[in-house]
Amino acid sequence: MFNVRLNVALSFNVKPESQPFPEIVPPNLKDQPAQLQKSIDTYAEWDTWDTINALKEALECYNDVALIEADDFAFDKFKEADPDIVFNVAEGFAGSSREAQIPAILDMLRIPYSGSDPLTLTTCLDKARTKEVLSYYNIPNAKFLIAFTPDDAKNIKLKFPLVVKPICEGSSKGIFSSSFVRNQKELDDEVERVVVEYSQPALIEQFLPGREFTVAVIGNGAEAEILPIVEINYKDFPEDFIPLYSYEAKWILDTKENPLDIFSCPAKINSSLENKIKQTALRTFNVLRCKDWGRIDLRLDEDGMPNIIEVNPLPGILPDPKDNSCFPKAARTSGLGYNDMINKVLFVAAKRHNLL
Repeated sequence: MFNVRLNVALSFNVKPESQPFPEIVPPNLKDQPAQLQKSIDTYAEWDTWDTINALKEALECYNDVALIEADDFAFDKFKEADPDIVFNVAEGFAGSSREAQIPAILDMLRIPYSGSDPLTLTTCLDKARTKEVLSYYNIPNAKFLIAFTPDDAKNIKLKFPLVVKPICEGSSKGIFSSSFVRNQKELDDEVERVVVEYSQPALIEQFLPGREFTVAVIGNGAEAEILPIVEINYKDFPEDFIPLYSYEAKWILDTKENPLDIFSCPAKINSSLENKIKQTALRTFNVLRCKDWGRIDLRLDEDGMPNIIEVNPLPGILPDPKDNSCFPKAARTSGLGYNDMINKVLFVAAKRHNLL
């Protein structure tokens, strides 16, 4: 795969070994104190040492690898290490541009890196900005409204049921059973929860009632490759769970010890729907100028049309096949093991930077 051995820096954020409230219980958040609500998903986007070590071992198959944590000292570490390329999975510390922090530093230092640039990362983390760009290019996505304050949710014209999310979070942060709202009272309460507890606007979206899929992409431009499509089958959810892959479902209900049997890969769909999903995902990937890799989440509307619901230019990549991590699941179905998947991403990034 590689004709030269590169000096690679792996940039990451690691979950703290313990959190203020390590005992995580599926919450009815409206009945919990604000401090506990915040603690539940604070570090959801960051990786564990298991994932970081698996990434390092994969990259070491062909290259020399150094670990650089994306902390306050990262700038000096990158400058001193001067790697050929950085394999970046860092999520950043705070703010709506946090995923762009490390790429911006690397741009400043003129160090190549894998994945999307600061503009794309910041745009995709802001769900409303993403939807505005997609709408401009006539790429289907659910009707929506931004609530900067609880009062902004009053007298809206969207039809219930609705879904309420923090505008700038990933890994299902802030999305709980209460996020699925059926009336104005539930909407008012949920918007207030998001605005107060996450200190950011709430995104209010029309609920899409159809099947849900996720698409893994590796490559760039015309060479971007779609891996086998994954479907999330909500009909197999426990009866008391809403039909969303919420924080509770992703991190509490779905565990390595008791995984949810709700994923199908390849998805059982006809060729017409498969082509629509692939075309929509690829257009989205390229319109938002994603680079090297990403995961696009889609859901069908009442007419069976694929709508974009999330764009993830830093996809989750849990290494254990027992974990329901969709990007590695799609890669394995295509015949790529974890190590090959990671090195393929590095390869297309290195090729884009003319390092090979």
